[in-house]
Amino acid sequence: MAIPPDVARAPGVTRTLDPRMIERVVRQVTSGGKTQEIVAPFTGEVLTELPVSTAGDVRAAHAAAREAARAWAARPARERVVPFLRLHDAILDRREEILDVVQWETGKARRHAFEEVLDSALSTLYYARRAPGLLEPRRRAGIFPVATRTVEERRPRGTVVVISPWNYPLSLGVADVVPALLAGNAVVHKPDTQTALSTLWVIDLLVSLGMPREIWQVVLGDPAELGEPLIDGAGYVAFTGSTRAGRVIAEQAGRRLVGCSLELGGKNPMLVLDDADLDLAAQGALRACFSNAGQLCLSIERLYVHDSVHDAFLERFVRLTGNMRLGTGLDWGVQMGSLTSRRQLEAVSAHVDDAVAKGARVLTGGRARPDIGPLFYEPTVLTGVDESMNLCRAETFGPVVSVYRFSDDDEAVERANDTDYGLNASIWTGDVPRGRALAARIKAGTVNINEGYGSAYGSYDAPMGGMKSSGLGRRHGAEGLLKYTEAQTVSSQATWLGFEPVLGLPYDRYAETLTNVLKLMKRLHLK
Repeated sequence: MAIPPDVARAPGVTRTLDPRMIERVVRQVTSGGKTQEIVAPFTGEVLTELPVSTAGDVRAAHAAAREAARAWAARPARERVVPFLRLHDAILDRREEILDVVQWETGKARRHAFEEVLDSALSTLYYARRAPGLLEPRRRAGIFPVATRTVEERRPRGTVVVISPWNYPLSLGVADVVPALLAGNAVVHKPDTQTALSTLWVIDLLVSLGMPREIWQVVLGDPAELGEPLIDGAGYVAFTGSTRAGRVIAEQAGRRLVGCSLELGGKNPMLVLDDADLDLAAQGALRACFSNAGQLCLSIERLYVHDSVHDAFLERFVRLTGNMRLGTGLDWGVQMGSLTSRRQLEAVSAHVDDAVAKGARVLTGGRARPDIGPLFYEPTVLTGVDESMNLCRAETFGPVVSVYRFSDDDEAVERANDTDYGLNASIWTGDVPRGRALAARIKAGTVNINEGYGSAYGSYDAPMGGMKSSGLGRRHGAEGLLKYTEAQTVSSQATWLGFEPVLGLPYDRYAETLTNVLKLMKRLHLK
């Protein structure tokens, strides 16, 4: 599983991954022995080989997880959080190592890989600090004050299945797995095989920090083969990926009557209002559109600019976009890296080519760049995109944005909402109350004012997820952990006041007495 020497030939690449590290971390995979080649997006050369799993391996992983979950759930929550509190500092201290891993397997720029490191550290710290409190029993009002004592308990679901994507492999694995574990579950995790090293690396680190190895099981392989046994063994399913795949998973989970959360696609809008700071808005749009080469579910793909500032904004934005530094380097100077797969390159090229053929105009970009690397595509800005073009409504998931004019706030909101999706939106304005008023009218799970996606996503105490075809459920906040639990109500009733007459009282007298008591309790605000 050594890295071929040719991998080091990519311009700007001066380091390779340690084969001993790869050999150590891949032992985490439940596999029958077959392997799959992983190609480095920077070069197109084989990076390594990873073991892949069969349906039988998935069933074995579920059995191991169920066994591990019993002992793990029996631990107090304050004990369960200890390794995860340690992870915050450990992953930051070893950031250079994991940044290399993320870059090699995804092809993204280092600054975008660093977002994953920050997110993994901060989201883990949030839940490690709050899990004990969120999971504490809660006193609830009983039917009769004093006589009824009611407590809401939170019980783990047992085994949670997490299916995470290739575009943010470290961040989106950790964000869903860690709260599931802290809630007392074991996890069977299927990361995308192309980008599984990031997941395996963080598991290896957590085991060294005291996490029991068995509670986080990993399987790799073809979703068509592994999907059914994955869902069949699940007590809950957390999925991040395409809307098409999310519908299939929701149907499978529904047949088994198990819960699921789905973060799916987006065709996210940004509104640049007439009072926006255009320099800040152009810089913000650059990051919102082209982070991770646009391979981000929260990425902006539709940009609406007020008539009065349209030309001035567009001049700034196109200039910044055209001057972006693309490259394969493992340094901080590269502004945008590679697409991750040949399939993504073909999809992006097809959207742009179709739009241009039907009359759209490319203001900058619009070309693949094999001279930099086999999967590079220039950051691209288009105008004149209309309903006849696939780019108009379908998610591109690449470094492409279309720009449109609007004349007033009502039109901007209407056009922002004119989509099947509802994941993320962005508003740029000098008047924040105005921005918040518009945000309340936009049908999206997160809305950022004077930022593209980071302010809402990084607010870990608030829920994050999609409306409409962008998904079900939420990650982050209390819901991001409590969804991995079952609520159980335990209520004890005093023997001196129950639901049957006492002391031989006739039922009609009992009913009359209870009626008067309830009315009195209402007046005294006891109910």
